[in-house]
Amino acid sequence: MNDFDINDLYGYQKDYSFLNDVLNIALEYEKVTNSYFSVIFVSEEEIQKINQEYRGIDKVTDVISFAFLDNENTYDPIKLLGDIYICIPKMVLQATEYGHSEKRELAFLAVHGLLHLLGYDHTKSKEEEKIMFQKQDEILNMANIKR
Repeated sequence: MNDFDINDLYGYQKDYSFLNDVLNIALEYEKVTNSYFSVIFVSEEEIQKINQEYRGIDKVTDVISFAFLDNENTYDPIKLLGDIYICIPKMVLQATEYGHSEKRELAFLAVHGLLHLLGYDHTKSKEEEKIMFQKQDEILNMANIKR
């Protein structure tokens, strides 16, 4: 990555340890065990480069997920699910735009990214979008993270 340092983000919330609980709730909700994945915080410049390189979209986005498992026919007892890239400056901006806390926005983006790693996709149909967003809302409610 570039020289981006989360500690240089003056004024942004820096204690994101609550994500451990939120993502564990999501994994329990989805009945996923013995799995690993990464959550990587990046700058606007970095996520724009990733978005351009892998999606052909030359703009800043909030979250991008890269799933490592595309099928369930794996015999490994431990599953490496993939990586979730979250753009912290975009997250902060969206929290302000949507009128809720950074905690809520970051939790939403992390859960959203994790659900993508688990195979959910809101871009294919309205029905799939409804299922994914309902799951996100239920997980955030279980974690007691409100709008």
